[in-house]
Amino acid sequence: MPTYEFTCQKCCQRFSILLTYSEYDQAVIHCHHCGSEDVTRKIGRIRVMRGEGGHETTMPDPSMFGAMGQDPEAMGRMMRQMAQDTGEPMPEELNEVVSRLERGENPEQIEKSMPDLGEDSSIND
Repeated sequence: MPTYEFTCQKCCQRFSILLTYSEYDQAVIHCHHCGSEDVTRKIGRIRVMRGEGGHETTMPDPSMFGAMGQDPEAMGRMMRQMAQDTGEPMPEELNEVVSRLERGENPEQIEKSMPDLGEDSSIND
């Protein structure tokens, strides 16, 4: 049975509820802390199966993404961890960007200093 995460808009507390898919469409959700119905569903962590052995990995919690723009070092660490978790090699250009973020460089400055960032020369040929 799926677990759904919610945040109460009244008391700002997070809580989880187990619901079947059919219950989710019908249920009136109340905050476990204050009883309010003014709740917002949050997206939980993403699980990814990888490799032939079916090794499972957990991607970062999406609630972390909001603060990433304010913390380039955290953004760089998260990007490096995601690359390691997926087992995919990081292209050299992306590795440079991640390394610079991990050193605390501003993403906008990195983008300005690498004007060809993300271009694929094989597309333009």
